[in-house]
Amino acid sequence: MRLTLYSDYALRVLMYLAVKDDGLATIDEIAKSYSISRNHLMKVVHQLGVAGYIETVRGRGGGLRLAKPVEAIGLGEVVRYTEPDMAIASCFKPVDAPCAIRQCCVLRRALERAREAFVEVLEGYTLSDLVRPRGRMAGMLGIPAIEARP
Repeated sequence: MRLTLYSDYALRVLMYLAVKDDGLATIDEIAKSYSISRNHLMKVVHQLGVAGYIETVRGRGGGLRLAKPVEAIGLGEVVRYTEPDMAIASCFKPVDAPCAIRQCCVLRRALERAREAFVEVLEGYTLSDLVRPRGRMAGMLGIPAIEARP
């Protein structure tokens, strides 16, 4: 099972904002911290805003921040949002390719169960779990310690 780059970036943005705590962050700042493309992040940030995970503050001194408490953002929920189909084989939707053995295929059922188990494990984690220890992560991302909770 492999998540898309889109999901990876979405999780990184949320983690950054969680470590930043109540401080506002910019797309440029996040892109620089992770050494990733600003252009890729723009779409991700927009969609996270549409989903209600982040909010933007416009104007001079504006930026991004979490729209929910870190404990209220479930990892499974985010991954389901960013990976809506999770088609791990061509017989899964949206591809739904024809297959000669579809009617009796055990592989399809096994992959379906594996996909469900994958998401079920993610359901056991929140954004709060992903950013421990905050102080160390803040330092690694270049966020001044005064802005990050211990």
